[in-house]
Amino acid sequence: MKKILVTGGTGYIGSHTVVEAQQAGYEVVIVDNLCNSQVGVIERIQQITGIRPAFEQVDCTDMAAMEEVFKKHPQIGAVIHFAAFKAVGESVQKPLQYYHNNLRSLWVLLTLLPKYEVGNLVFSSSCTVYGQPDHLPVTEQTPRKPAESPYGNTKQICEDIITDAVRAGIPVQGILLRYFNPIGSHPSAKIGELPIGTPQNLVPFVTQTAAGIRPQLRIFGNDYNTPDGSCIRDYINVVDLAKAHIVAVDRMLKKQCKKPVEVFNLGTGKGVSVLEIVRTFERATGVKLPYEIVERRAGDIEQIWADTTFANTELGWQAHETLEDTLSSAWKWQQTLQ
Repeated sequence: MKKILVTGGTGYIGSHTVVEAQQAGYEVVIVDNLCNSQVGVIERIQQITGIRPAFEQVDCTDMAAMEEVFKKHPQIGAVIHFAAFKAVGESVQKPLQYYHNNLRSLWVLLTLLPKYEVGNLVFSSSCTVYGQPDHLPVTEQTPRKPAESPYGNTKQICEDIITDAVRAGIPVQGILLRYFNPIGSHPSAKIGELPIGTPQNLVPFVTQTAAGIRPQLRIFGNDYNTPDGSCIRDYINVVDLAKAHIVAVDRMLKKQCKKPVEVFNLGTGKGVSVLEIVRTFERATGVKLPYEIVERRAGDIEQIWADTTFANTELGWQAHETLEDTLSSAWKWQQTLQ
């Protein structure tokens, strides 16, 4: 079965994954309520691939509406579940919204998948499940720590829900993809990160500051125990990340999974500080970035990056794009929005 359902498919990572899925020969059905994305993304996906994905404007927490999607689009082979609220800082301020949206949307899916004989689920998880790890880099066996934010906690709970449901015998296999920090945009500059309102991620702040939309970039803390005092993350190109989802779906449909629930880290294996991002962006684009150091942000961890050995060897996937090229792609995308 070459048909896949992508929840949150008009969002940032979702739209890039839809492109990769279509280019790999999959028929795609997108479900999205457009709460943090725009319907125009569908047209842009079509411009890149020549194929218009099916689109259902549905809230994934709405059981009845989601059931209609499965009735309307039979013979779905796999679901990639992106649909979730995703901002660490916002989750600290609005925890109930995060718990309701992120947990219920998964519960609805896991209730419907067996009913409509869909046996494969790729789940969009996060390195936030590791909290602030004791040892770096983190492997898939690194213990999960109590989450630093409600967002991180929803990802931990969702992983547990999938694992418990599969262990209890529902006829679904799961692949949990723990992302590090996706950045950049499609090389066509037709899709990219398009936050509604104030961005919650670093790179849109960088590009909006470079474009003069914001007077200066705010860097949250320079007193962390890192070489330059700013937080360290593992920044991965969004197209590299998207391709991993297609590898995961292929693995499931070819029945190559070695366990009912598998976990993979998706990163570059290299930690980069916020100030290094600033310097690399300036070097890659020639644009000077004004910035100010402000207080630390609630929910942020100090530093984390991935050990990607397992994903590289077992999935046969790895990140290829350089940080310079990735930041250049983000700037190219920003310039199309002016």
